[in-house]
Amino acid sequence: MMKATTLALLAGSAAAFAPAAPAARTVALGAEKSASLPFLNRPSLLDGSMAGDVGFDPLGLSNIDDVGIDLYWLREAEVKHARVAMLAVAGFLQVELFGPAPGCEAATIKCQTDAFWQIWNSHPQYIAAGLLLITVFEAVSGIATNSGREIGDRAPGDFGLDPLGYMKGDPAKADRLRAQEIANGRLAMWAAVGLIGQGCSNHLGGVEALTQSLNDNMF
Repeated sequence: MMKATTLALLAGSAAAFAPAAPAARTVALGAEKSASLPFLNRPSLLDGSMAGDVGFDPLGLSNIDDVGIDLYWLREAEVKHARVAMLAVAGFLQVELFGPAPGCEAATIKCQTDAFWQIWNSHPQYIAAGLLLITVFEAVSGIATNSGREIGDRAPGDFGLDPLGYMKGDPAKADRLRAQEIANGRLAMWAAVGLIGQGCSNHLGGVEALTQSLNDNMF
């Protein structure tokens, strides 16, 4: 009996100095770290519930809530700019490859940043109409954002525009499409910045600059 008691005490003492189970410790630490920036803590509001959320917020913008800007407003802005960037990149490349749209024949330059000024000089009313259309879209978007944030029954960027019914019937498919939209939109924002910056610097179209670069490196 004495030997059994002694062994039990020794076993208890040894267990007190044994390291904790690594799996539980890893899970606890992983839950607090950002998936995209493992050396930073995960922002408290970025819990993975939004499509494309990987905890990337090194500037802490998701926690701004005292100047009329919150996470709902930021997601609405991100989705909007993602969609605009995708249209912009498609427009840049379409016009460069297939020529200007009807009525815009004055835009003969492949570089679309320069073609903009050709349209400005020949048909300034087109630019004015575009600015007016943007104002209308911004007004509608602003009303939808404010009412959706107050009521709470509208996801950021959701205007109910789904004529082909892609988002209906299968929640998993809808989540996948939302993730694809935001991923492609983020890529398009970088692409749009690159096309505009490159056009302003060397006055070449995107495809034109790529072709020239390939030719210079291959021959």
